[in-house]
Amino acid sequence: MKYRKLGDSDLEVSEISLGSWLTYGVGVEADKARACLDDAFAQGVNFIDTANIYGRGAAERFLGGALKGRARDSYVLATKLYFPMTDSDRGLSRAQVEKQLDASLERLRTDYVDLYQCHRYDQDTPIEETMEALTRAVESGKARYIGFSEWPAERIQAAIDMSGVAKFVSSQPQYSLLWREPEDEVIPLCAAHGISQIVWSPLGQGVLSGKYDPDRPPPKDSRAASEEMGGFMDRLMQPDVLRAVQRLKPIAEEAGLTLPQFALAWVLRKPNVASAIIGASRPSQVQENAAASGVVVDTQLFMRAEAIIEEALGRVEA
Repeated sequence: MKYRKLGDSDLEVSEISLGSWLTYGVGVEADKARACLDDAFAQGVNFIDTANIYGRGAAERFLGGALKGRARDSYVLATKLYFPMTDSDRGLSRAQVEKQLDASLERLRTDYVDLYQCHRYDQDTPIEETMEALTRAVESGKARYIGFSEWPAERIQAAIDMSGVAKFVSSQPQYSLLWREPEDEVIPLCAAHGISQIVWSPLGQGVLSGKYDPDRPPPKDSRAASEEMGGFMDRLMQPDVLRAVQRLKPIAEEAGLTLPQFALAWVLRKPNVASAIIGASRPSQVQENAAASGVVVDTQLFMRAEAIIEEALGRVEA
């Protein structure tokens, strides 16, 4: 496993990290989830990402129990806040940052998180209030560093321009061969200001694993077939997209990789990407994905893959 520096921080994070959205504490049985976590550590993964909203605290509670007994300085732990935890608890106000951070720490059974992230931008709270609250979280020692997820470029710039507050070191956007929007503004802006990307859905919700046949129903044990986990995949499960993904398999083979490894190597080709977050329901998935760290792929192969996907997405969105 290779490691990269997370923005302007002293954190070294594994190129492949383990996430818990829609899986741990919710869609994957506890024993299987523990097996995935244990195998991730065995593969050299040191970065674990979660959020308070995942299972309304269930993912954090699972991790709190599963990580108990491991040396706290042996892994990098990240969580997030923003989405509603109750009818009245949501957003990035001063009160919510304090309340939700304390609740997350209690569920995670730890005194601090290495990275505390704003899960989205809060239009209802002045950015000054949010940044001041996050700064106090860092000064209190409850969060070592701060980050954000899916903020628009103008809001990122506004935070960068503020003085006297803690600085963001990470951005967590959706980014994959199937979703390249961060390349336009977010990645260049962040790269210029010491903010790394921690990308979610680098396999397009599993579509870039190549396991979905455009002419057959999804496998019964797959995310797309799951009531809890499959509702976010409609755009990606279009036949034209699935056929294009199948055409990527020979290209991945030319690179000496499986298709998931190829897709992960594609996002990691960007120096500003510190880590790609994977979701896993089986240890074998962790092992396969972890092997994508450090691989070198001919740029021409990436370009061929990009052209195939761009053509298919153009047909879907036309």
